[in-house]
Amino acid sequence: MVSGGSRLNRSGAEVVAFPGGQRLQVGFERSELQRILDLYGRMVAAGQWRDYAMNFEKDAASFCAFRRAAERPQVRVEKRPGLRNKQGMWTLFGEAGQIIKRGHELPGVLFPLERRLLKVVDG
Repeated sequence: MVSGGSRLNRSGAEVVAFPGGQRLQVGFERSELQRILDLYGRMVAAGQWRDYAMNFEKDAASFCAFRRAAERPQVRVEKRPGLRNKQGMWTLFGEAGQIIKRGHELPGVLFPLERRLLKVVDG
């Protein structure tokens, strides 16, 4: 028997829809998380970061990177889909909470952090 807010998928398993069709929390897509964790790994290898935390709420998802676990985050990458049509759903915050970069695409927002990893090589 299928209840009012549920339906059956192709395999016959019951799929429960979210109440009102809205999500309970915002999350990262696999490709977004892969990009963020790739940068995190390179920053750990460079000795810049040592720990991270993720937070998923109703209207935003955030990834925080720490130099040490007992500090405020050195950077915070935040995804707010509600701002998609305004200034962009991605925001990069600094240690003091200031906005470093805002945009519609994740690679552009992460660029200031990736630039820290670039090293000048004399030829």
